[in-house]
Amino acid sequence: MIINDEIISKLLKIAQKAGSAILNVYKSEFNVYTKEDKSPLTEADKQAHEIIKINLENITPDVPILSEEGTEIDYNERSKWHLYWLIDPLDGTKEFIKKNDEFTVNIALMEYNKPVFGVVFAPVLNKIYWGGVNIGSFTKQINGRSKSITVNPKIGDTVHVAVSRSHPSDKLTKFLSQFNKYELYSMGSSLKMCLVAEGAVDCYPRLGPTMEWDTAASHAIILGSGGDLVNYSSRNTLEYNKKNLLNPEFIACHVELVDFFR
Repeated sequence: MIINDEIISKLLKIAQKAGSAILNVYKSEFNVYTKEDKSPLTEADKQAHEIIKINLENITPDVPILSEEGTEIDYNERSKWHLYWLIDPLDGTKEFIKKNDEFTVNIALMEYNKPVFGVVFAPVLNKIYWGGVNIGSFTKQINGRSKSITVNPKIGDTVHVAVSRSHPSDKLTKFLSQFNKYELYSMGSSLKMCLVAEGAVDCYPRLGPTMEWDTAASHAIILGSGGDLVNYSSRNTLEYNKKNLLNPEFIACHVELVDFFR
């Protein structure tokens, strides 16, 4: 599938439509439900899923969709997919519930199980990121001018590290112990990976569980800006459309800095 300016424009608008629906719920008194896996769910998750699903089907009716809030699809079926959409309609539901504004809409196009294009929209921050391999990556404030973004290729005296606002851990403390000086940037949702993509931080170590839909869109954006998401143990790029959609521990950084982080 060719990603051109027309397709990109449509995808950015889809993310914004979903974001508008999320904001309407965000500003209201909303209920919080618990899914079978014990994770939280709100009306915003469901509305955003439907908006993205319907609009993607309008522009690519033959491309299947794998969504956090969609129907579970058997591995025997999806393992045959060469092209599909991987979406997280509301990434950072916990941040949404806490009302700290750090949640996003994530839409990724996957080709041969690799993220080739992604859009990440932060509705409250009114900021959108997009990009992919052979395209480059960009960001802008809605109604503002877009700018190209790149991952930091070098580390200074102080290492700037994005960390999860909701998932502190002993493993992270051990990771940080390798640096003489570091500064932490706490953020929710896939915004942490977008900080890496735009060079605002040097790396994002995720030493706890995530799902494939949590990372696909921002992974595409990082790839387009000169970085990668790599398995923390093997140092290979993250794999997608696995039988188990759980991601391994990973680190996001410039491709030439992968071995710098122990």
